[in-house]
Amino acid sequence: MGRRGVSYVGARRAFLGREYDLFRPVLHGFTLVELLVVITIIGILIALLLPAVQSAREAARRAQCQNHLKQLGLALLNHHEAMKRFPSGGWGWLWVGEPERGTGPEQPGGWAFNILSYIEQQAVRNMGMGLSGDARTQQIIQRCQTPIAIFYCPTRRRPGIFPDYHTTYKTATSTTMRIPLAARSDYAINCGDQSRNELFGGPDDLATGDNPNYSEWVNHASILAQHTGIAYERSQITLDDVKDGSSNTLLVGEKYINPDLYLTGGDSADNENMYVGYDNDMYRSTSPSFYGPRQDTPGVTNPYIFGAAHASGVNFVFCDGHVQSISFSVDREVFRRLGNRRDQLPIDMSQL
Repeated sequence: MGRRGVSYVGARRAFLGREYDLFRPVLHGFTLVELLVVITIIGILIALLLPAVQSAREAARRAQCQNHLKQLGLALLNHHEAMKRFPSGGWGWLWVGEPERGTGPEQPGGWAFNILSYIEQQAVRNMGMGLSGDARTQQIIQRCQTPIAIFYCPTRRRPGIFPDYHTTYKTATSTTMRIPLAARSDYAINCGDQSRNELFGGPDDLATGDNPNYSEWVNHASILAQHTGIAYERSQITLDDVKDGSSNTLLVGEKYINPDLYLTGGDSADNENMYVGYDNDMYRSTSPSFYGPRQDTPGVTNPYIFGAAHASGVNFVFCDGHVQSISFSVDREVFRRLGNRRDQLPIDMSQL
């Protein structure tokens, strides 16, 4: 009896143990092959996703660039509304903005300086006002070293200050002003379809520049008369002068820069501060002889043309305020006409 009882209990325990094991999950780790397969799948998914993420980021940067151009266009049009003309293009690359001298032909500084009041940067424009001597000079230097975000394309570079290869400029007191580092602009105004986008450094002093008979060359006036754009040396262009229509005429666009030189100041048309007068840093032409517009290309420098870091095209704001991207492969003659405010030739906008 005792033996049978013990055997029965032992057998039942053994049976229940096996029954319990049947329902207990079996635990084990990944094999090396399974782990490699998972890693490979994750890698493929990342490789597929990364271009889409980069494309979305570039689309956002491109939209921000277009918004910057929209703001610049509105500032120029608001200036026109207030002053009944677009801002003048300044005197030349030896001069920056003088805060007491308005925005017309008497102003040595260029279009970027002349719209500061219309982009909520009045304090920057006023730097140096009412001061004299070194105190005035230091304030103007500080202004030239103050980056403003809407003048930078986010695809190309962040707002900042970069080496100024020209370094020395003239001031109202005829002293030499040195600016080793300076704020830049990724945007340039349309100076026309002529084969030039700068002339010279400018007069030696304000008195010379204010002389109504002042001329750098014998044919200086005739050269200025060849300009067909919106701003250039001592310009006073109005919307009435835009004979081709404001929706068919470029106002401001992205300027071409050699991407190897974005941060160095080594590009000959991106080597000075953004407040200079008529100079290729801030003015670009649509002349077909300059082979533009062009996507920023390593190893290639072209100081005359519009261009962009975007792969899709170069952004512009037109004289009516609308913003549009134009293909790098646009027909040269069509593009030339966009820069000329007065030739009154038809433009097929579908070719842009």
